[in-house]
Amino acid sequence: MNSKKQNKMAIEPLKKLVWKMGLPMIVSMVLQALYNVVDSIFVANIQGTGALANQALTVAFPVQIMIIAIGVGTGVGLNALLSKSLGEKDSETVNRVAGNGIFLAIVIYAVFLVFGLFFSRSFIALFTDDPSVLAMGSSYLKICCCLSLGAIGFAIYERLLQATGKTMCSTIAQISGAVVNVILDYVFIFPLEMGVDGAAWATVIGQFVSLFVAMAFHYSVNKEIGGSIKYIKPSGKIIGGIYKIGASAAAMQALLSVMMAGVNAILGHANADPTILVGSFGIYYKIQQVALFSAFGLSNTIITILSFNYGMKNKERSLDCIKYGVCDTLVVTLAITVLFQIIAKPLATLFALSGGSSAALVEVCTKATRIASLGYIFMGVSVAVQGVLQALGYAVKPLIISLLRLVIFVFPIAYLFTLSSNVIDVVWWTFPIAEVATTIFALGFLRDAKRKKIDALEKISAPQNSNLIITVSRQHGTNGKIIAKLIAEKLGLKFYDKELFMIEAQHRGLDRRYIEKARNKIVIRYTFLWTLRRNQLSPKAKLYALWQTKNHSSSSEEPLTTF
Repeated sequence: MNSKKQNKMAIEPLKKLVWKMGLPMIVSMVLQALYNVVDSIFVANIQGTGALANQALTVAFPVQIMIIAIGVGTGVGLNALLSKSLGEKDSETVNRVAGNGIFLAIVIYAVFLVFGLFFSRSFIALFTDDPSVLAMGSSYLKICCCLSLGAIGFAIYERLLQATGKTMCSTIAQISGAVVNVILDYVFIFPLEMGVDGAAWATVIGQFVSLFVAMAFHYSVNKEIGGSIKYIKPSGKIIGGIYKIGASAAAMQALLSVMMAGVNAILGHANADPTILVGSFGIYYKIQQVALFSAFGLSNTIITILSFNYGMKNKERSLDCIKYGVCDTLVVTLAITVLFQIIAKPLATLFALSGGSSAALVEVCTKATRIASLGYIFMGVSVAVQGVLQALGYAVKPLIISLLRLVIFVFPIAYLFTLSSNVIDVVWWTFPIAEVATTIFALGFLRDAKRKKIDALEKISAPQNSNLIITVSRQHGTNGKIIAKLIAEKLGLKFYDKELFMIEAQHRGLDRRYIEKARNKIVIRYTFLWTLRRNQLSPKAKLYALWQTKNHSSSSEEPLTTF
């Protein structure tokens, strides 16, 4: 009964808790996005071949997104199932879910290992005929795929920490890898002159550092989850439960890859220099991920907190989580929009420090950032709603939102803009238009989910007998009043002690002398009631319904009584 021993997701005020857990997640997700931004900055500034090297990273990027997508999608399902089981205090399921998550990480890595060894060059060849771009892109992609265990493993261990509220630990792990990545990017690309391969090696080494730090935190401080190797044994039921939510989350993330590959193909056939247009889109999209992943950070926070409180069937906290989660996401994305409007040109200039062919990207990237960032606030709404839907167990609706904002609206709009003679200036309006249209559907889904899931909690947790009374009797020193209040709060019932009973009885028209006379027979001290049909009862029946009258000693140990 000691609230200090309860998980903070059950007791802390939601207004503060969303930020307390959300900020570390935002930092973690932004750092994940910065892996690719940093690679592009260094690669685009390679003397002489910067523009071609950046194009190579752009065409390879969809597969990197796919690695992240499947890892993060699996982690989202893992997180939701873990948080729900923690809320239900089902420790055995918690341990088995965590073990199955580790098993899935190994399986996913095996798939990308095979892809990296045998299909990297074939994939890059789908998007370019340039031999330099083909060589650099396939080499970069092969390294990232064959050593993707760091990224996939971290996606799992990060969620194990986040599910128990230890978001700061996952953030420290992410920061550790990001710092290593930045340092090695410079060392490998410039002093060691490893070119694009150096960027790939810096990325995978940084990812492994994050994984090892997260594992150290998990096995040392994450005591709510058992770490025995026996829990790694695969369970079809648990894996099915993970992917009931995680499959749609993985698909949503994977659609980022589909969108980028599709837009690359559309822009590649536009009436403009593909090195500039496709390269600018690649740079913009990696910059845009800072905003997108910030929204994902708060979306993941919503999933964690809402899954926990929904598992506890706490309607009030579930509603507060949705309210603060969506509002805080709007605040973050609005702030990023303002920031990008201000720093668009200096940010784009980072990709052209060496001058040469990279300098031509600056003007286009600046324009793309300023136009497309106008849709970030709408993107924030859609991503936050996706988190709410995932936490409530929806699989298809979050996927529909991703399809709308990344494929269904984007592809036709982008294609229409490429027909313009001024494509290099107008095509960027594709993204805010798609975000606004998607938000309309997302808000409709949110309203329906609240009605069907959250509003139903009151009906689920409510006792079916409209005349229900629960009475608790106790001896002095047993904390009966505290226990009674906790039970009332848990069940959503009104709490009455003897003073409140007198006020309530008088309010309902019972004569005070009658109450005082009856009180001599009343020894039960604490009463909760839902609702009583008192209008149809006599005064004596009303009193009986409010207060159980029994002739026994006040020192008796009356058990919990319901009728």
